[in-house]
Amino acid sequence: MHHFDRINGALQAEGVPLEVLAGAVSTPAYVYSTATLTRHYGLLADAVAAHPAALGKALIAFAVKANSNLSVLATLARLGCGADTVSEGEIRRALKAGVPADRIVFSGVGKTDAELAFAIDVGVRQINVESAVELDRLIEVSSSLKQRATASRAIATPEIAIRVNPAVGAGGHARITTGGATDKFGVPADEAHALYARASLSPHVTPVGLACHIGSQITTLEPLEAAFRALRTMTLELRGAGLTVTRLDLGGGLGVPYHGQSDLPSIEAYVAMAARVLDGLEVEAAFEPGRLLAANAGVLLSRVIQVNERGGSSGVGGRRFLVLDAGMNDLMRPALYDAFHDLVPVRPREGEPRLYDLVGPICESTDVFARDRLLPPMQAGDLVAFMGAGAYGAVLASEYNSRPLVPEVLVDGGRWAVVRRRPTYEEMLGREPTANWL
Repeated sequence: MHHFDRINGALQAEGVPLEVLAGAVSTPAYVYSTATLTRHYGLLADAVAAHPAALGKALIAFAVKANSNLSVLATLARLGCGADTVSEGEIRRALKAGVPADRIVFSGVGKTDAELAFAIDVGVRQINVESAVELDRLIEVSSSLKQRATASRAIATPEIAIRVNPAVGAGGHARITTGGATDKFGVPADEAHALYARASLSPHVTPVGLACHIGSQITTLEPLEAAFRALRTMTLELRGAGLTVTRLDLGGGLGVPYHGQSDLPSIEAYVAMAARVLDGLEVEAAFEPGRLLAANAGVLLSRVIQVNERGGSSGVGGRRFLVLDAGMNDLMRPALYDAFHDLVPVRPREGEPRLYDLVGPICESTDVFARDRLLPPMQAGDLVAFMGAGAYGAVLASEYNSRPLVPEVLVDGGRWAVVRRRPTYEEMLGREPTANWL
């Protein structure tokens, strides 16, 4: 459920008309709903709380890569949400937004020594180790930090989980599948046992659990259950060897209804499945949703620049291009992995629906959002909204073609605020000092 509804024929974000926001902020612009973020987090938190015996004192850690806006993170932090991070920058964002360090997980396949040192220094809850060489580097970094520690500034031994690649790949597209045998993420299951044992021998790290994340936009529970069962089997094997396992990080990946599907697994069914698989292990579970919380909490607001007819509206091979002021630099998902976003007019016109190709102004043939979309009659100046754009939208945006970075707006009931403004051209150019010999 989202909170973008029509009032008097026009689309609103909670209590704020999108027409008002377009007039005040201009387009293109991302608009987020506080009520949707709150509702989705609440649904997941309630589902987790219903299984305390199986899931323990579970952590919900929002995947910051899905939407790293500080106000979005602060909204979730105030609800008790943690953060799943993959860079020092994301850790810093989470901390600034009010997420306590002990609710921050640091993942990622290419952590630098400086990033590992920063994570240890601020005391994140857990570092998910993704390879043997990373474990060696982490041990060296931790040892070095301890040697430089003082009585007034002690350095805690970092707690780690070994991220397992269970050879269970899943996701809405090959480019968002992360758990397959050929994917770059995690440690192969047949190597994880030895790596966990080796970590347990070091005084500079404390292994506490296992982690996995097999992909994104997963629309069935079967691959997730297979991955969770692999973690359960490994947990029992490690304990059988005398090693301690107290946490299982289940990652994220549950899909959302971009196409309006009604047959996707519910949050309750997803959590109940996880609880069933983990039952009896007496571990603390961690869930790391990103898209699940944020996707339907945001829209990309855009305006029609013009309608281009090619070959006549009814001629053979003719096309009708709806040229928008939002481009692939503002919403990369369709160009990056053929993602679907519903496009709706903010205030629909009456008349027979027509087929349109939805395109942006970028000088690239990949700047196409969709082909042959059936829409009400559209004219220059009409406002439209890409739905389900709250995750992997603004975070992937760029200033390609020297277009100012798209702004972000957060709505809460009848109030709203610009939570990242659009830079001026002067600010864009001012970031680049001219070489002193020019």
